[in-house]
Amino acid sequence: MPAPSSTPDLAAPSADPPRRGPGRPRAFDMDVALDKALLVFRERGYNATSVSDLAEAMGLATGSLYKAFTDKRGVFLAAFAHYERRRRAELQGLMDPEPTGFGKLRALLHSYAELSHDREGQRGCLVTGTANELATLDPEMAAQVRATVARTEAAIRDLLRLGQVDGTLSAALDIDAAARLLLSVLQGFRVVGKLGRARDEMVAAADQALRLLA
Repeated sequence: MPAPSSTPDLAAPSADPPRRGPGRPRAFDMDVALDKALLVFRERGYNATSVSDLAEAMGLATGSLYKAFTDKRGVFLAAFAHYERRRRAELQGLMDPEPTGFGKLRALLHSYAELSHDREGQRGCLVTGTANELATLDPEMAAQVRATVARTEAAIRDLLRLGQVDGTLSAALDIDAAARLLLSVLQGFRVVGKLGRARDEMVAAADQALRLLA
């Protein structure tokens, strides 16, 4: 199979946040507001987060929040899309400079390890948290989570194939099984990180996962 021409996207573009109709321009920075909402959802989860919690964190009056997003679910959907876009850009920036499939996988694993320790690790991952909390209750969110995870697994497979083509990974490696393993490792990092792990523990785990590919 031919090598991918560039680093695969780990998530396709998500829907844009809700747009306002004609009228007075929005008086707040959408990206900044969604960053603040993300912290609340990541730390508390969806069900334990109230509209007043979000309004306070985002620096908005409750009426302004409803006008911009309709309800708490609207804030969450916009925050989820924002999180995907931002995370995708971060990962692309880390992987693109790496010339080999193995190097790109190492950058990917180390990125997850860096997000899975100390205070940042305890905040958790919005995708993993949503999968645990909402996937069985909200069909639309369940579909979004499944699609995000499927794109991540597909991108990992492409990186593994690239490594086989460029010779940095064994040609005997079972691509599908290895992709499922690495996907489980990445998502597991975010779960374990919520328990308060140290950086050296998570980096060592990433390095061990890489050795399993040899």
